[in-house]
Amino acid sequence: MNPLMSDKAVNDAARAGWGAPDPSTRNTPITDGPISAWSSQTMTVSGTATATGVLLVLLLGSAVAGWMMTATNAVSGEVKFPALAIGGVLVGFVCAIVLHFKPTLAKVLAPIYAIAQGFFLGAISKVYNDAYDGIVVQAIGATLAVFAVMLFLYKSRIIKVTDRFRRIVIMATMGLMGFYLVSFAINLFGGSVPFLNSSSPMGILFSVAAAGLAAMLLAVNFDTIERGVAAGWPKGMEWYCAFGLLATLVWLYLEILRLLAKLNRR
Repeated sequence: MNPLMSDKAVNDAARAGWGAPDPSTRNTPITDGPISAWSSQTMTVSGTATATGVLLVLLLGSAVAGWMMTATNAVSGEVKFPALAIGGVLVGFVCAIVLHFKPTLAKVLAPIYAIAQGFFLGAISKVYNDAYDGIVVQAIGATLAVFAVMLFLYKSRIIKVTDRFRRIVIMATMGLMGFYLVSFAINLFGGSVPFLNSSSPMGILFSVAAAGLAAMLLAVNFDTIERGVAAGWPKGMEWYCAFGLLATLVWLYLEILRLLAKLNRR
C-alpha cells in the first residue's frame, strides 16, 4: 500500500531540497541557455517509466531468490518460510516511512524497498503456488491486466482523478492499512478476523473491494506523475513517483493473490 504518499505529502516532496529550482519559479523569464540546463533537471514521463522499470527488475530478481529459498513439504504441508522474508516486509515498511519524511532519498531507498519487498513476494508466492498450482501466473496476469485497463481508463479520461477522488482513495487506503495493522495485532494475541482470509461470500467481497481500491490508487499514481511533469517537478521526483507506483502494484498483486486463493478454496 501507499497511503503515505497523500496529495500534501507529494507536493511537500516536490518542494524538498532536491538541488533543483522550485517549480513555482517557472514563470520567471529564462534565456535559452538556462532552459536547456534546467529542463534536464525536471521530471519526465520517460524518466519515471525508466525508474519504475529498474525497480521492477530489482523486485523480480529478488523475488526469484525468495522463491528459491522457500521450501514446502508436499506430504506434510510444512512450510519453511525464510526469516529474511519477514525482514523484507519490515525493511520495506521502514523505507516507506523514511521516504515520507526524506523524499530526496528516493533514488537510494526505492531500490532497497524493491529488493526487500521482492524477496517477500517471492517467498509468499511460492507458498501460495504450492498450495494452488498455477495461482501465481494467474495473479501476475491479472495484475498486469488491471494495470493496463486502469492506464487506458485514465488516459482516455473515462476515469477522472479530481481532488475529491484523490482524497477519498487516499483516506480509504489509510483506513484499510489501519484495519490490517489491527488484524495483525489481533493475530499476535491468538485471535483472528474471520472474514479476512475466509472463502465466505463476505471474505471474497472484502478482497474484491481491496483489489478495487488498489486499482483506483493506480489512477491516482498516474495523475501524480502527469501533474508532476506538467509542474516541472525536480528530476529526483521520478524515483519518488516510481516508488509510489511500485508500492501500489505490490499491494494489488497481493490482494489478487489472496482473492484467487479464496476462490480456489470454494
